[in-house]
Amino acid sequence: MDMHTPAETWQVGIVGYGEVGRILAEDLRAQGLAVAAYDLKLAGPQAAELLEHAGLRGVTCAASHAELAAHADFIVSAVTASQTLAVARACAAGIRPGTWFLDFNSASPGAKIEAAGLIDTAGGSYVEGAVMTSVPPYRIKVPLLLGGPLAEVFCPLLNQLGFAAKVASSKLGVASATKMCRSVMIKGLEAMVIESFTTARAYGVEDALLASLTETFPSINWEQQGAYFFQRVIEHGRRRSEEVREVAVTVRDIGLSAWSADGTALRQAWVADLADAGLFGNKGEAGFARSTDWRVEADCILAQAKEGKAQ
Repeated sequence: MDMHTPAETWQVGIVGYGEVGRILAEDLRAQGLAVAAYDLKLAGPQAAELLEHAGLRGVTCAASHAELAAHADFIVSAVTASQTLAVARACAAGIRPGTWFLDFNSASPGAKIEAAGLIDTAGGSYVEGAVMTSVPPYRIKVPLLLGGPLAEVFCPLLNQLGFAAKVASSKLGVASATKMCRSVMIKGLEAMVIESFTTARAYGVEDALLASLTETFPSINWEQQGAYFFQRVIEHGRRRSEEVREVAVTVRDIGLSAWSADGTALRQAWVADLADAGLFGNKGEAGFARSTDWRVEADCILAQAKEGKAQ
């Protein structure tokens, strides 16, 4: 592929057809671009749901990574952090020379550098991406940092498609390091809120806790923020825990012990385990209560704790 082919004519391939992949597919299809998708779940029990979504939006479902890569001018890898290298390796087997490969995943700088080597060796054009906040509120315009030797060339092409990208560095790993350091705080705060609020609920001091937090941080609506954190971790705790394991790798790579990141990964995975076990009920689209009151979820956790099933 000619690297200067107009972006609006690209054939787009999306690897990972979860929440983020589907949002990107919807927004790219709305602009008339041809979009194909591949997800390992297309061979599992969620296949019908994914195929229905794709069919309604005119998204083609590929049979493999290699098939998707063989027809794409632009590939977005939007999978869980643990699959970053596996996807790069699988796409490299079929990628065409010059095909753009945007690594959208929340992986460590080291993982991004290794993924870049796989894609570049196969003839693709790798660009590191770091998504800097939650995707759903912003959709395709989520703040995105780019990195790598080709980032300056790729950025204006990507923004033609509606992305809100800017170049962090021509050096690989800088964008991801920024993301990983942010996640120490953001994912850690989510885990701390769940632990703090649930414990406060057990002792009957939740109102006093919220009042104290509001006094210290008056710009934050802790009631709403708490509910949001509970729901995001209930729904995406598995993906978040994998991301924070990459955060821990990032911390250890500079010689520090990743005490905070390791604890956050455990708490996020713990909530995911409870969600997978059906703890939070069947009230929402994805099987979660989705309550605007975090107390509903905290009470579910506490009920399990009394039976020795939650830690």
